[in-house]
Amino acid sequence: MARRRATARPSGGTSLGKLIAVTAILIGMVLVSLRLLPGSPFESQAAARWGEPAAPGERQTGSATDRRARPPAASPSPRATREPLPFVAKDLDLDIEGWYSWSVLDRRTGEIIGSDNMAETSTTASLIKSWIVADYLRRTAEAGKTPSDAKLADATKIIRDSDNTRTEQFYNSLDREASIKRLLSLCELTDSKVASDEGWSRTELSPRDTARLGQCIADGRAAGPKWTRWLLSEMKQVRGAGDFGIRKAFPAAERKNIAIKNGWIDRTREQEMHINCLAIGDTWTMGVMVRYPINMGYEYGMKNCQKITEALLRDAG
Repeated sequence: MARRRATARPSGGTSLGKLIAVTAILIGMVLVSLRLLPGSPFESQAAARWGEPAAPGERQTGSATDRRARPPAASPSPRATREPLPFVAKDLDLDIEGWYSWSVLDRRTGEIIGSDNMAETSTTASLIKSWIVADYLRRTAEAGKTPSDAKLADATKIIRDSDNTRTEQFYNSLDREASIKRLLSLCELTDSKVASDEGWSRTELSPRDTARLGQCIADGRAAGPKWTRWLLSEMKQVRGAGDFGIRKAFPAAERKNIAIKNGWIDRTREQEMHINCLAIGDTWTMGVMVRYPINMGYEYGMKNCQKITEALLRDAG
């Protein structure tokens, strides 16, 4: 007699269990939703708000991120175009008697351009006074002292009016040749020489090292951070016989922003005039030096410092 396979019928208890399970799942989903809803009393403190980063250690790896909360990607900024220097490197063939040389330093890059003989030296005369005052101011500050009003007035006379007597006093207080040795070291000059026992006026600089001296003053090494601005201000106010040369080649409106210190002397030993020009602009420094027969006078060299500069200016044609 064949047996029938028993077929299981659903019972009322099984249906009730399924209903309870489904209800529990729905309640759980509602609670999770409430925890994620900003402002809900059930909100999770570990969840980051839209547009706000999670606290450190709370970000879950592998979790989805809202792209709307990301900051926009920064667009690349255009590369700044550097303004060219007002000078153009070129060979000069000027109708000038004697020897002349020039150099320009780009203060932004340190690049130096100049004549083929820019490493040759000449005696500085009063141009070196810019360093002597700088050396005095820096060493005074390094000693924890402040120059007296009288000393600052002396420094002003040295820079603006090229006072020789006050320069000699400063030079003696700085141990004379030791000051020039500090110049060569601190300003990293490569061509220049100390004039042992012959005084500050006989110091030998090249036009290239003159431009480097200008940068040493401009960047604060020479006078130190406390006095650099003061010194540059004084050099912008050079007046009288010492106001000639490089900055005279610029339009009048630009001259007041160019710091200078010049030197001029008749060398009877060599039977030569030595005329030298140092200038410091916003982005450049420049040195120009000329030598020629002594009987031609000061003015010839003063005008030629300006003439050389004019020939090198970018808009000179």
